[in-house]
Amino acid sequence: MATRTGGDGTYVPEGIADEFTQGEPASGEQKPSRPNAPALGLVGTLRWMWRQLTSMRVALMLLMLLAVAAVPGSVLPQRNQNAAGVIEYLADHPTAGEWLDKAGFFDVYSSVWFSAIYILLFVSLVGCILPRSMAHYRALRGRPPRVPSRFSRFPAKASGTTTASPEEAADAVAARLRGKVSWLPMFRVDRGEEPARGAARPASATVSAERGYLRETGNLIFHLALVGLLVSVATGQLLHYRGQAIVTEGRGFANAVVDYDTFEKGAWFRPESLVPFSMTLDRFVSEFASDTVAFAQARDFTAHVTVTEPSGEQRPETVKVNHPLVVDGAKIYLQGNGFAPDITVHDAEGEVAFAGRVTFIPQDTMYTSRGVVKVPDVAPGLDQIGLVGYFLPTAEVEPDGSARSAFPQPVDPLLVLEVYTGDLGLDDGSPQNVYELDTASLTPAVDENGERVKVLARPGETVDLPDGLGTLTLGDELPRYVALDLRHDPSLGFVLVFALLALGGLTVSLFTPRRRVWARAYVAQDGATVVEVAGLARGDDAGLQAEVDRALAAVPGVAEPAEASPAETSLDAPRQAQEPRVETGSEKD
Repeated sequence: MATRTGGDGTYVPEGIADEFTQGEPASGEQKPSRPNAPALGLVGTLRWMWRQLTSMRVALMLLMLLAVAAVPGSVLPQRNQNAAGVIEYLADHPTAGEWLDKAGFFDVYSSVWFSAIYILLFVSLVGCILPRSMAHYRALRGRPPRVPSRFSRFPAKASGTTTASPEEAADAVAARLRGKVSWLPMFRVDRGEEPARGAARPASATVSAERGYLRETGNLIFHLALVGLLVSVATGQLLHYRGQAIVTEGRGFANAVVDYDTFEKGAWFRPESLVPFSMTLDRFVSEFASDTVAFAQARDFTAHVTVTEPSGEQRPETVKVNHPLVVDGAKIYLQGNGFAPDITVHDAEGEVAFAGRVTFIPQDTMYTSRGVVKVPDVAPGLDQIGLVGYFLPTAEVEPDGSARSAFPQPVDPLLVLEVYTGDLGLDDGSPQNVYELDTASLTPAVDENGERVKVLARPGETVDLPDGLGTLTLGDELPRYVALDLRHDPSLGFVLVFALLALGGLTVSLFTPRRRVWARAYVAQDGATVVEVAGLARGDDAGLQAEVDRALAAVPGVAEPAEASPAETSLDAPRQAQEPRVETGSEKD
């Protein structure tokens, strides 16, 4: 190859125009013109941005970004679910909490940035699916590609001879490729004829077949299911509601927002959409193992309830763990249970300052339960009283005065409380956690040794409170309570359907081979019918050669394939005629 050098002695490759290789022109010389790329303009820029947004690469990036953006919603407390937790976090982290709150990290799923990712992903999927759907529709209406002139260049091929006519051989191959089920063919098949092309190419019967359309169909179903999941989840978040209520035996609740202890809802929820049913807890039954092998292990929890429909009709139902009760499309789950002893407190004037059932929350498997009693100041001049302690279903008191529960069932129940006095904050109207007592500003009751006084009471007993504060009475009965969780999400059925569609579409897309098979049958010079079959797959396909062999084997009376494919001898006859060739005896035979 000739070489050239530029004006500065640098090497210039042959075939490269001078204006692309020369350096800066000398003084007085005109600088060669260079081609300028056309400006995109506003429309071109928008088209480029749309193509980037609707590309599969960007869709996958947005899907990953959406998963990452959901992490703060799982790590940090969310205001619509745990408002008290958000307040506590802001108090513990005043600087970082303020910035996180401004950025919407305590309302992740309703924040602007999370919504923007969600909408962009939705638009990207829709913009990707629509063009592909149109292209796939056109492909479904199209026909298989025509038979190539040469089969020798394909990775899978087979050939043989038969006494059948070319038309019969081609029909047999076509029938094999179509399959036995007429309404669900294996291949889309075109049966054709080719005219003779001189001595090198006699007239032949051809078959052109293609399969694998379901691969793209499954891919589109998968992406459409993803869009359906996005829409379903978004709709569910807008329309759902969830309420929690603690119900004691003999009492109940109504399906109204004000009757739930906690209630969260979507932006489109309307209180009037709640079906006004009610439910009463008739009896709660718990079973625990008493043998030494599985001592105190839970066996069964069953809440026997009565549901009252809006029409007034009543029906008995049961709620078990993992077996929710379904009422008007809402599922009621059994989330927890415990004891709610009936406690009555009389103040120093003998007036009833507190009376009611107090929920004690289990702290361990033996149902050592912690609870709080907040007693307001009924009579003027008296302090408010705070009682905090434990209810022990089966109490074991140690010599040092400590006590614990030895079994979850109420075999020997005991109530152990510490007494505090002071301002409990019951009069300022600020919301409080009924299960917690802030003792920082309260005065504990102590004995002459400075030890905190513990009040012990058994069912049916009345004990005196220290410092003449009054008396406490524990009721004879020990009512049980259940923690119920009611959830209603109209999108759950759609989420399940679209999830199954996505799984099915992905399975079809991954395991459906994309194949093309061609066959040609013609009469050779010796009068035998030669059948050639070739196959091509998109990507690696270990079963392609077997498919080609089965197609050839379907021809009636076909002989074993020759060592040299007729495609290589007949189709390349003009080229081989010019090359020296030595015929062997086996070839003549």
